[in-house]
Amino acid sequence: MKERVIAYVDGFNLYFGMKESSWNQCLWLDVQKLTNNLLKPPQILVETNYFTSRISSNPPKQARQNTYLEALETLPNLKIFYGKYNSQSRTCQKCGDTYFHSSEKMTDVNIACRLLADAFQDRYDTAFLITGDSDLVPPIQLIHSLFPKKRVLVGFPPKRHNLSVSCVAKGSLMIGRKKLLDSQFPNQLSKKDGYILNRPPTWV
Repeated sequence: MKERVIAYVDGFNLYFGMKESSWNQCLWLDVQKLTNNLLKPPQILVETNYFTSRISSNPPKQARQNTYLEALETLPNLKIFYGKYNSQSRTCQKCGDTYFHSSEKMTDVNIACRLLADAFQDRYDTAFLITGDSDLVPPIQLIHSLFPKKRVLVGFPPKRHNLSVSCVAKGSLMIGRKKLLDSQFPNQLSKKDGYILNRPPTWV
């Protein structure tokens, strides 16, 4: 029998893990292909959920993110869920200079809601979670408590291993550079309207 898998990808957690590893050549990532490359028979990927927020106040980064999100939208059975990206001015207590601090909001809540909703609707046998965020420990525990036959597996992005998450998951692994490189979009891909998307040059 097939084991139905839904993937839940914490976009910023994955992105910054690759950035901190200086793996820019991995950023043009087909997350659906990555998940399929990590699954084993008889597991079958039925849906991929990607969680992110649209960044602001940095036009070059916004342009790269927009291109990447459009690339993800070409994939079948993939949904994108948006949180909020906040920029707030702060003052340095030592020097008095004012600077902007940006932070992403709602991703962990959005993931938790989808994990639970899909479990209650019996849409998966296994949830494959790509993150290292310890805020997701409670929903993982709750799913295993309420649905003993379901499993939450975790793939940790580079530099994002989290002991508290691995302890409550029913299996975990580190996502390595080779799996990421083997899961890239082609340098060019077409949208449904024929528009050609190109890999951002700084991601080569």
